[in-house]
Order: sequence, then structure tokens, then C-alpha cells
Amino acid sequence: PAVTSYTNQVAFPPLAQSTVYSAFPQTGQTYGLPPFGSSFTTSSVYSSIPSATAVPTTSPTAAHQEFSSYTSLGQSQFAQYYALPPSYTPAGLPSSEDPGAALGAAGYSAIKSEQAASAGLPPRDASPPENLPAGAALPTSVALPPGARDQDEVGRRNSVGKSKGKGKRPDSSPPADTDLERIFLWDLDETIIIFHSLLTGSYAQKFGKEPATVLNLGLQMEELIFELADTHLFFNDLEECDQVHVEDVASDDNGQELSTYNFLADGFNGASGGGTSGGTTGVQGGVEWMRKLAFRYRRLKEIYNNYKGNVGGLLSPLKGELLLRLQSEIENVTDAWLSTALKSLLLIQSRGKCMNVLVTTTQLVPALAKVLLYGLGDVFPIENIYSATKIGKESCFERIVSRFGKKVTYVVIGDGRDEEFAAKQHNMPFWRISNHGDLVSLHQALELDFL
Repeated sequence: PAVTSYTNQVAFPPLAQSTVYSAFPQTGQTYGLPPFGSSFTTSSVYSSIPSATAVPTTSPTAAHQEFSSYTSLGQSQFAQYYALPPSYTPAGLPSSEDPGAALGAAGYSAIKSEQAASAGLPPRDASPPENLPAGAALPTSVALPPGARDQDEVGRRNSVGKSKGKGKRPDSSPPADTDLERIFLWDLDETIIIFHSLLTGSYAQKFGKEPATVLNLGLQMEELIFELADTHLFFNDLEECDQVHVEDVASDDNGQELSTYNFLADGFNGASGGGTSGGTTGVQGGVEWMRKLAFRYRRLKEIYNNYKGNVGGLLSPLKGELLLRLQSEIENVTDAWLSTALKSLLLIQSRGKCMNVLVTTTQLVPALAKVLLYGLGDVFPIENIYSATKIGKESCFERIVSRFGKKVTYVVIGDGRDEEFAAKQHNMPFWRISNHGDLVSLHQALELDFL
């Protein structure tokens, strides 16, 4: 129907277009840490770290905490500085969610497994087929647990020590050069070496490797680790009384000469004497027992220092050949992961005022066996190795800060949520390692004195 019009009706004025807002100019972000060698304060380090979204933890209490003050070191903001060697070529579709995706090396996929699955990409495997022992490989139809990578090696033969230690002597004094400026706190598994994810199958799943081949290498290396720990590093005696640091029970050591000491017959674990005499065996946690415990850790330290550059001297010729083959094959199947990490470790070690410290969730004795078997003994002095099995990484970081002081800048490098959360608690910058590209970026940042 027609609408009646009124002569005195006033037409509404047309809506005028609102003011167009100009784009907000972003100020240039600078790297969070000052160039190596310059003077800096702790507050200036953390106030200038570029903001980034923190990875949420699975802890129900931590999930609701405010992480606005915590930032991770973003590798993506320095892409213009990355001068990758010609041998590194993109290995698939780069993802905007993965800062290291565009830095992938040929022979492995830098894309996360979920992204690879959604993109329909076939698994990549540039490594030659391995010669596996008969009956050792799993059938390809065996389902491997997804997401197992987030589990740390803390579940592997890690039991809480029962040592009732008395007063503990402080850790070894820092080197004579007390002008340390930066200390890099490294995680071990899946950061420097690939071990735990070989056993869970998560490495094969993420990087498109043959699961049976990868698992087999992991099992053989695990056997070597525990054989070395049990045979030469007193793990049978120390598994239930594992320590955080090799010097933790040194205050109970009376300095007795150990060259002719018989560890097998001193009754430490009650195997001889039945533990009833009390005079020779001693009560667990008693003075005599603690002294024998301290003897074992002193001897452990001596063995580590004597063989840190030649672990083959502790192995039979057959096992020595097996180790060389495993080192080569693991390095091949992991696309030179350890070699890439070693570049950064050695660069830090070559600096006069920097130090590498290892903090791992593996028990101390198996961790020392890992370090020796993977050829890292010369990189990490035994005094710089800590086990977080009993006390957690946050408490380990506290011990390290109390040892070296608060004037030093600490940088945490790892792959897991536990070290990231511990770094946040101590206001330490954190560099995440999740693929080969992150290791390459780390080395570039170190070379350019960003770290």
C-alpha cells in the first residue's frame, strides 16, 4: 500500500562517513639481550624482551595465572639475519605458526605432525635403510602413542632417592675467572640429543621416519646407557639414593684413598654381611653408610673425568664398535641434530665469559652415561651437570643462581614446559627447541652476539 507523505516531514540527514583511522605505526622491536660483552642490568634485559604469547601449561593452577609479564625469545623476528648455508633448503610448506618452519634442512620435515597430516603431505625419509638385527624391529602396524613427545624422560627408571643427606657442601666453586657474564642452562633430551623421542615414536611421527628403525636405535642406545651406568658408574648402588649434583654428599667423605678400596665388599647395599653386624655395613643413612655413599660419588667423578673424552675405554671392543655405529646411525636418522646443537655449545664454550650448564630430568648417573656415550663429556664438566629428578628444574635453577650469583644473565634452552615454566619463575629468557630450524636460529643468534 502507498505510504502517506506529509508535506512538513523533515528528511533525515545522510550519515557522514566516520573518520578513517590511520594504521598504528609499530615501533621497531630490538632483541631482548644486549650484545655480548656490553654492560647491562637485569632489569634492562627483561624490560626490552619483545612480547610473545607464552605457551600455556597443563597444570590446572598454572593455567589461570597471568603470563603477561613473561616472554619467550622469538626466533621469527630475526629472519633477516639468518644467512643459512646453501645446503639448507625448505622441506615442505612453511607454517606461520612454526617460526622454524622456513628454516628446515633437506631431508626432514620442519612441519609439525598435525600440520603435515592436515596438509596431506607424505612422510619424508632421506636416511638410508638401516640394517636391523633380526627380530628387533617392530611391525609397521604397531600403533605408536601420539603426543608422547611431551612426556619427559622422567618416567624412565627415575625413582626418588632415599638418601637422608645431612648438611650438604656447596657446589664446586665457580672457575677462577669470576667475570662470568652469561650462563646457558641446557636441557638434554630432545634439545641437545635425541633419545627419549626415539623410544616413544614421537620423533619418527613428527619427522616422517621409519618407526621400527628409529625405535630400534633408541632401544640399543638405552641398553648401552644402562649397561655403562650399572657396570662402571655404580647405578645399582645409587639408583635409590640418587643426588642432584655430584658434590651433594662430599661433606661425608673423609678423603680415604680409594685406589685399593673394594666397593663390592664394603657392604654398602647389604649384599655382604647381611647388614646385621652393624659394625661394617652400617645403617642406611648412618655415618658409615653416608661415607660409603660419598666414596661412590667421588669415584664416579674420577671415572667421568678420566673417560670424558674416550668413553670407548670403558667398553669392550664389541660394545665400542656398537657405540660408533649407533652414533653414526642416530646422527643420520636425526638429520645431524647433535652436530647442529654442538655448534652452539662449542661457540659458547669458546667465549671467555660464558658457560654451559646441563639441567636434565634424567637421574644423575644415567645422565652422566648419556653425556659420555653421546660424546658431550668435554662440553659439560661433571660439576656443571644437575639432575632435576628429585627437586624439579625450578629448584635446580635456584641452586645454580646461588652458586654463580645474580649478576650473571641466565638463558634457558630447552624443549619442554617444565624448563619454560622454571625460566618464567626466575625471569630468565627462554629459547625453545622444537626442530632443526630452532637449532640453526640459535647458532645464528649466538654468532651475531644477540645471545
